[in-house]
Amino acid sequence: MKTSAKLFLLGIVFFFPIAVIYGFFTHRVMGQWEPVGVIGIALLGLMSGMVGLYLSATIKKLDNDPADNPEGEIADSAGEYGFFSPHSWWPLALGASAGLVFLALALTHYAGWWLFPVAVVAGAVSLVGWTFEYFRGDVL
Repeated sequence: MKTSAKLFLLGIVFFFPIAVIYGFFTHRVMGQWEPVGVIGIALLGLMSGMVGLYLSATIKKLDNDPADNPEGEIADSAGEYGFFSPHSWWPLALGASAGLVFLALALTHYAGWWLFPVAVVAGAVSLVGWTFEYFRGDVL
């Protein structure tokens, strides 16, 4: 995990200068400053830094990760990683409703705005259904 944190923190050092270089060359070649690429690359550096800082703060609260041991074996990382639903249909419903949201936004001129709220409600129901799929209430 320490390596991951360092890698993401290096993204700050890499992406901010690249944003400046990109802005310089687009201004030089095109004759005008192209703001979308510069802002996008700078935001990428900012997000990389946010993940790196989060991982750095999390490392202090956890035990040593097997990946941080230079003499560690792959088998050291074996074990349970969590519970994953083997047969859930909720991701399909959530993906379909997200597709309907984007379809409604793309076709607002033709289909009107009636499809958008229907798709948002379907997406909210799907998200709640997937989140609470295995929740059966409090156990006494």
